[in-house]
Amino acid sequence: MSILRVNGGGRLDGVINVHGAKNSVLPILAASVLSRSETVIRNCPDLTDVNAAIKILRRLGCRVTREDDTVCVDSREMNRFDIPDKLMREMRSSVIFLGAILARAGEAVLSMPGGCELGPRPIDLHLSALRALGAEISEENGNIVCKGRRLTGCRIDLPIPSVGATENSMLASSRCRGTTVITNAAREPEIWDLQRYLNKIGAKVRGAGSSIITVEGSDFGCSAEHKVIPDRIVAATYLCCAAIAGGRMKVTGVIPRHLETVTDALCEMGCVVIPGDNDIYIRAEDKLKALKPVITRPYPGFPTDAQPPLMAACLKAEGTTAFVENIFRNRYRHVGELRRMGADIRVEDRIAMVSGVKSLSAAPVTSTDLRGGAALVVASLGAEGTSEISKLHHIDRGYEKIEEALASVGADIVRTENTQ
Repeated sequence: MSILRVNGGGRLDGVINVHGAKNSVLPILAASVLSRSETVIRNCPDLTDVNAAIKILRRLGCRVTREDDTVCVDSREMNRFDIPDKLMREMRSSVIFLGAILARAGEAVLSMPGGCELGPRPIDLHLSALRALGAEISEENGNIVCKGRRLTGCRIDLPIPSVGATENSMLASSRCRGTTVITNAAREPEIWDLQRYLNKIGAKVRGAGSSIITVEGSDFGCSAEHKVIPDRIVAATYLCCAAIAGGRMKVTGVIPRHLETVTDALCEMGCVVIPGDNDIYIRAEDKLKALKPVITRPYPGFPTDAQPPLMAACLKAEGTTAFVENIFRNRYRHVGELRRMGADIRVEDRIAMVSGVKSLSAAPVTSTDLRGGAALVVASLGAEGTSEISKLHHIDRGYEKIEEALASVGADIVRTENTQ
């Protein structure tokens, strides 16, 4: 079993580059089946979730090749519309294939998806949106069976701005007869990136980035090249690493405006943060200070995925910081592991109170989920001694070779095999 061995206490200095956004490339890979041609996707990170999406595409009959960070998908020979349980369980985001396959093939069969267990996620919102378009959906032997060869554009009013439901609505409605208007749509940058890709392959989508998205259904499909936007959560994690470890670091290949809530928080903690055109410089020399309450909300609010790394950065800050988690009920699963390192955290329902301690002690800890695992990496860099982090498959879902990236800026971190 692989583990990360982190010897904390050292400063981080240098430049670290951010790879493409996991939450952007996954729906774009799903959308590639709509091109009915060959598309080239650049800045595609080497993550287990991405590899799972590539397996799904190949299962569907698409030809997929990869060289470094470039993935080529030829969907002309797609000849299946079902995804088996084994592949669906590899990642939660696999449900995003539902709208794309339905739009391309007129029917889709998927089992319930897997991924991190962060509490209830409203898959019913995806299904309600597809039903509004005219799809007939049933559940058979644990599978979602969706049929809709004559989908018609309509108004889809999402009760909450769900990212996945917004994306599935965009994908399914792209080939509908007529126009679809999605209201209370998610506004995340990854939605905007999906719109960019869809329009490149011939779709007619506008409004992404706002709460109303309009899709004019059409019979489209053409080849295209697309570069995925940078991963704002990975960037936020590395900034939090610099905050707790101290030092001077530049994070490059980012879109600073996508990270404003995170950089504002780091500034409030006492870090010097200077955004550039496509980079962010951070200097952390002084003792960190506690924050006013950090409340997670849909974009452009504070992102739930950045909450665990920021919490870890606050573990030694002077004072007490309140975190209020409004997106996922089980987002605090990593708290027990942080306590093993000496963290002072009290949790009641959706609120976590983090009181800064003078020092953290290294400990063997276990990743509970993707972002919780990232929080353990952040905390380990600020701890005294050598920590060992296990269950790295969670971290590998969203961070490409995290140990190499952090080692490049001076972290004492290695991936090794646990021989015990």
